[in-house]
Amino acid sequence: MTQADANAVTQAHESAVARADASALAQAHRNAVARAHRIVVKVGSSSLTTASGGLDADRVDALVDVLAKARSGGEKEIVLVSSGAIAAGLAPLGLRRRPKDLARQQAAASVGQGLLVARYTASCARYGVRVGQVLLTSDDTSRRAHHRNASRTLDKLLAMGALPVVNENDTVATDEIRFGDNDRLAALVAHLVRADLLVLLSDVDGVYDGDPSKPGTSRIAEVRAPSDLDGIDVGSAGKAGVGTGGMVTKVEAARIAAAAGIPVVLTSAIHAADALAGRDTGTYFHPTGKRSADRLLWLQHASTPQGALMLDDGAVRAVVERRKSLLPAGIAAVEGEFTAGDPVELRDSTGRAVARGLVNFDAKEIPQLIGRSTRELARELGPAYEREVVHRDDLVLLHP
Repeated sequence: MTQADANAVTQAHESAVARADASALAQAHRNAVARAHRIVVKVGSSSLTTASGGLDADRVDALVDVLAKARSGGEKEIVLVSSGAIAAGLAPLGLRRRPKDLARQQAAASVGQGLLVARYTASCARYGVRVGQVLLTSDDTSRRAHHRNASRTLDKLLAMGALPVVNENDTVATDEIRFGDNDRLAALVAHLVRADLLVLLSDVDGVYDGDPSKPGTSRIAEVRAPSDLDGIDVGSAGKAGVGTGGMVTKVEAARIAAAAGIPVVLTSAIHAADALAGRDTGTYFHPTGKRSADRLLWLQHASTPQGALMLDDGAVRAVVERRKSLLPAGIAAVEGEFTAGDPVELRDSTGRAVARGLVNFDAKEIPQLIGRSTRELARELGPAYEREVVHRDDLVLLHP
């Protein structure tokens, strides 16, 4: 055997070992998926409705069959984040397609949400499972008290053996307080309930390295870091036209959850059972970060700033580098109209947003505070003004 032949044999052996190691590692991760106790499952509108927009009872029943089987024996707790309210309300209101204006979307949601929950309730009753409806807006979850109440409600529903069905409160949500899509909502709910796994179900069985409808493309089995998808076009909104998302929103939701320490399986609704059992289906997103304070993840990804505070260089260093609260002395200017408790951006001297936080004062109060110490303000205006404008516990960095 020549040296070249020997090198080729060695290289082939090393490649085989590497493939075996990768396969074993992948199986270990899938086993961890199978052992997950608390799971958030998100299903999209296109997986629940007919082409005309009405609910498909057979599809709902098929999903409930999978969830009920997974819950049997008490080894798994499941929270279902379900789209479909607006889509379910289209046909009853004589709408041919999802409306673009907020008012008609809210009207469709008002009709469709009742139909959606009634369908889940009837389907789950076949297994003796009770359904609890939980409707959220981003405003419900970035504020401390609201966030705590949402968490307690979901925990109690699970403890009592119910299946929480979560949806965005489309009927009352305004453009300023909407999540925008239920994929992102699902990622945030997974963090809210301290889930062991997030399963995103759609009409595509994973992320592909190209258009899955064209030959030559292949499914991406694992994503270990966001860079694994660099250069890959994940597309736009779905083909059904009844939802707001598409693969791009699912990938973004997977990244949010993975960055919060939660593994994600993204696959099609027909493979839901395989996903929950840990079998090789869809695309598996490895956790890339650690869990942080629940509410701060919502503040970063679900809140819409109602204004902005411009900081001087010293305040930027204090907030970003030393992780301190924002004091009045560090504020240079204020923009927008907001009230105490609203989310606002904290910007540096170039106008770049460096952080987001919940402000403790109304916008109209801020000008008299700018550049002054809390001791001076307390002496002149009273003890209520001897406090931070944004406390560090209510603040998240946007570029850590």
